[in-house]
Amino acid sequence: MKAFPRPNTVHPDDLGMDLRDYFAAKAMQSLIIAYATIESNLKMHEIINGSYQYADAVMEARNEQVR
Repeated sequence: MKAFPRPNTVHPDDLGMDLRDYFAAKAMQSLIIAYATIESNLKMHEIINGSYQYADAVMEARNEQVR
């Protein structure tokens, strides 16, 4: 599923951002802000992985609501 579908695009790879990637980006923004304001040993890949864990949880909850 795409977050911002572009059905009239000519290039098939330009159909929009994946909804999971959109949710991960939103979570990543918050995680970066949270950890930029406090001392933390959290590494960049941990923030990225955590962002996708949040995105996966949102997608799972969303799928349950759609049913």
